Amino acid sequence: MAIKFKFLFFVLIQTSLVQSQVTITIIDLPSNTPSKEDLYLAGSFNNWNPGDSLFMFKKIGSNHRITLSKEIKNAEYKVTRGSWDKVETDSLGGSIANRIFSSSFGLNQKIKVAGWSDFEGKTAETKSTALENVKLVSANFYMPQLKRNRKIWIYLPSDYEDAIAKRYSVLYMHDGQNLFDNKTSYSGEWGIDETLAKLEKTGDMGCIVVGIENGGANRINEYSPYVNNEYGGGEGKAYMQFIVETLKPYLDSAYRTHTDQMHTGIAGSSMGGLISLYGALAYPNVFGKVGVFSPALWFSDSLFEFAKNSYLDPRVNVYYVAGSNESEHMSSDIIRMDSILKKKGALFYNSSVNLKADGEHKEWFWKREFPPFYQTSFFDVSDEYFKGFQGRLGRSIKLVPNPASDYAEINTLPFNKIQVLTDKGDLIFEAKGNGPNYKLDVRNFENGTYYVVLDFGNAKVSKTLEVKH
Repeated sequence: MAIKFKFLFFVLIQTSLVQSQVTITIIDLPSNTPSKEDLYLAGSFNNWNPGDSLFMFKKIGSNHRITLSKEIKNAEYKVTRGSWDKVETDSLGGSIANRIFSSSFGLNQKIKVAGWSDFEGKTAETKSTALENVKLVSANFYMPQLKRNRKIWIYLPSDYEDAIAKRYSVLYMHDGQNLFDNKTSYSGEWGIDETLAKLEKTGDMGCIVVGIENGGANRINEYSPYVNNEYGGGEGKAYMQFIVETLKPYLDSAYRTHTDQMHTGIAGSSMGGLISLYGALAYPNVFGKVGVFSPALWFSDSLFEFAKNSYLDPRVNVYYVAGSNESEHMSSDIIRMDSILKKKGALFYNSSVNLKADGEHKEWFWKREFPPFYQTSFFDVSDEYFKGFQGRLGRSIKLVPNPASDYAEINTLPFNKIQVLTDKGDLIFEAKGNGPNYKLDVRNFENGTYYVVLDFGNAKVSKTLEVKH
């Protein structure tokens, strides 16, 4: 009797485990589906990797089937044939919304694929949504550090062709297919081009945005310099070398860019947020603006250790944004990283942590949060801000003499507080403001470069001061 009870208990446990898993079955495919190509599931559970061998459908008779891990209870996904150039569409080739899965929908999901993006039959509804000033730099830009090619997009400000003497800041962004065009995106576009074009009409100076398309199956590998035993990674160092040593020099020679650190930014979401932060830490003299959207800091603790041992120019602006309920550790990981950098003296005044109660790990959220990031990070190159208080400050502050040996007189509007940081980010002097003309005593400062930070309440401005005795 005891043996029979144990057997029944075992059967119940096994049945429970099976029932906790969800099976997705494709019961119908377009007639033009190549018979020799595999089908894959790409979604929020695997960083939207379109060719993930762990999520490949098995052919069973005339159907294709995949059983998901019992840990995957809610997700968004699409079906692909191994890349985002071969993603499912509607019957006319038009883009479709992400499929939504929830264990509450039932344990057996049956779906139909109506069309593929790489076949003819597209309608006017599926035309590109990118503005005319979004250009293709190259469909096959060679990445010598990784020995593969990549599609590179670029957004040029509306006055680029006419203002031939003007130079522009540059923002490098990952997951380029999601930035400008709903036609190429796999989970919705950020609308970067429309956002910047609108700001330019209000007086913004404009910014060049470079969109580097992700490597599909190589996305996770390229977006982390560290290896996660379950998900991969490890090519992030080479990927950043490609941006800094190959792509940036090429674009700086081909376009009218400001090449210096404070006019160069990098931004991305999820794994793209992780690699952006790594890029700023690895190349502190290249990137002065960093957009960290819902970063996948959970991927490896090694980035935190790298941050503890890295130098970050205190002038660098790091902007974090995420949904406070996106994941169990999202908020705490961001706060942990920000705290590490602040304790080192880096980002003493120039970081911004933005946790939004309604935020989700989705493109619509990052699209909404891009304008605040841009306006906060690039205020010093924005004509809209030049017309206002912050712009007048930046242009009006004078440090005389510079280099200084005894005193440096600061001529500007009245400010609340002054701080002086070394070129390593260490705070060595702090005092309250005492009027528009401040006399800074540098007689006890060692020879070198310092950052003078003036706090005006609603704005902070940094100026470089050289000390030579």
